[in-house]
Amino acid sequence: MASSSIPTVDLSPFFNEEGDEHGRRKAIETIAKACSEYGFFQIMNHGMPTDMMNTALQLSKTFFQYPPEEKLKSSPGSGAPLPAGYSKQPDHSPDKNEYLLVFPPGSSFNVYPENPPELRSVIEEVFSHLVRIGSLLESIINDCLGLPPNFLKEYNHDRSWDFIAALRYFPATERETNGITEHEDGNCITFVFQDEVGGLEVRKDGEWIPVVPAEGKIVVNIADVIQVLSNKKFKSATHRVVRSKGRSRYSFAFFYNLHGDKWVKPLPQFTTEIAESPKYRGFLYKEYQQLRMRNKTHPPSRPEDVIHITHYAIET
Repeated sequence: MASSSIPTVDLSPFFNEEGDEHGRRKAIETIAKACSEYGFFQIMNHGMPTDMMNTALQLSKTFFQYPPEEKLKSSPGSGAPLPAGYSKQPDHSPDKNEYLLVFPPGSSFNVYPENPPELRSVIEEVFSHLVRIGSLLESIINDCLGLPPNFLKEYNHDRSWDFIAALRYFPATERETNGITEHEDGNCITFVFQDEVGGLEVRKDGEWIPVVPAEGKIVVNIADVIQVLSNKKFKSATHRVVRSKGRSRYSFAFFYNLHGDKWVKPLPQFTTEIAESPKYRGFLYKEYQQLRMRNKTHPPSRPEDVIHITHYAIET
């Protein structure tokens, strides 16, 4: 029987100038265990004020409740790696949500709604906090994997492809509860905070575990890039969203990403140096991102035709 919850990690020891070595070690052990088993945990005392998270959720709710013609004023322009601005999943998509996608503050790709007027500044504040949290988690994962100090930071130093999405999942119908189909994320590390409706579920030991919303906590999951670099030592988390009847679900997802021009392949520390065969062939990150985007814009009629990281797996 799978455990009914995901582990919670207290990050306060990493902000304590006096240095709580025991607390840091405990956090690193918990994160390493979660990442090697199924790739999910949640964090508390992470430095982002709960009031800011709640304000962001409330403002996004206001935006998504506007009529379609108002929301469509923020439709994506061209040229961005992903469609920045407001989008709704195609009607034929199995995923039932709409979202506002934002790249780093100052990015020329961004298309912000005019209303509510405070939304832009709050999203940019949330974004800045999550970049700092992402950097901290990246350094902890670096240590968990036994990599040289700052290895991941130097490999993934360009933050221009990070993005955040404010999401609204529509209420379930009698016949249909899927919000987003089970999947793994394609980036490095993902951070999610959700309203009280919940619906996020994680697969652990073949069972689906609901992630119960807890105010102020942020859910973290390892994604495909870390799985490939570590040659599957750390797992890209399988998850989905199940919709509730009668209620929309609001959430924010922040994708601590990799620049599109980076080459991704299993690191020698997890292959040649320990006489292990690589489980993946190398690839250019933006090519994988484009294939995944096509999953969304042109959903295949057969689920087995959806592109996952297995596209680059080496048969053994």
